[in-house]
Amino acid sequence: MEFQKDNTFVTGRLKSMTYAFNGAVKLIKTEHSIMVQFSLGIIMTILGFYFHITQTEWLCQTLAIGLVLAIEGLNTAVEKIADFIHPDYSKRIGFIKDIAAGAVFFAAMTAIAIGLIIYIPKFI
Repeated sequence: MEFQKDNTFVTGRLKSMTYAFNGAVKLIKTEHSIMVQFSLGIIMTILGFYFHITQTEWLCQTLAIGLVLAIEGLNTAVEKIADFIHPDYSKRIGFIKDIAAGAVFFAAMTAIAIGLIIYIPKFI
């Protein structure tokens, strides 16, 4: 069966959103790193409600959670593509995978900093 592109604006966007949602569900169900990050995002959201964080804090926290999950998803995609292209160990593929993981590290460190800025004053 051949894939037919839907060129209509509304139904095409709805199909794209469906594919994106299904991809997010696959990430959450199959990738341990996403499971951990998603769980931490839920915990931080619960803490936000518990501590009645401000609208600005919600914006920063939501952006940080979304950033980490998005970069983690891209990292997973890079790893899957790299493993598909070169299933055996390769120093060059390892370098590419390390760089993608480094992007996750930067996003996670940013999220931790935002979390500390928001929640340390609540505990003091």
